[in-house]
Amino acid sequence: MLLDETPLFEPSLLQELDWSSNTVSFSPPISPSSPGEGLVLRPLCTADFNRGFFKVLSQLTQTGDVTPEQFTKKFEHMKKTGDYYVVVVEDTHLGQIVATATLITEHKFIHSCAKRGRVEEVVVSDVCRGKQLGKLLVSALTLLSKKLNCYKITLECAPNNVAFYQKFGYTASHETYMQCRFSN
Repeated sequence: MLLDETPLFEPSLLQELDWSSNTVSFSPPISPSSPGEGLVLRPLCTADFNRGFFKVLSQLTQTGDVTPEQFTKKFEHMKKTGDYYVVVVEDTHLGQIVATATLITEHKFIHSCAKRGRVEEVVVSDVCRGKQLGKLLVSALTLLSKKLNCYKITLECAPNNVAFYQKFGYTASHETYMQCRFSN
């Protein structure tokens, strides 16, 4: 199984974000091109399987036992659709993923066949909290959805995280989030 550095999406999409239109302040200043000492913000690649990607995700929710083959197959599917933007922050000193978040674009018939962005799975490793990486990820994905011409971007969050997301211009919707879970 070949786990390599091929990015899930074109890295220039992150490098070309208009950071001047970011609505959140960072102190000290950080950005997608300069996320902090020894840190790199970039698209997910299959080699991240061995860099602790699932260790970070497991701090958010149950990940299950995923093999390199399953990971690569899902990665290739996501890359082929072109609708998945999984970003990671790598600590280059440790060679480990320390944060990740996902933007998914949904294609709609409404709003003149527009796209909607959805933020999912925002998580920062407990060893890196307090370095503004969550803010960086959400800011970057919010700006990326705008760059991709989404008519809106949404996310789901726990009530105790509402104030955090409001900093980015997110507001509570009048719609009620509902779910129907299926056991595996």
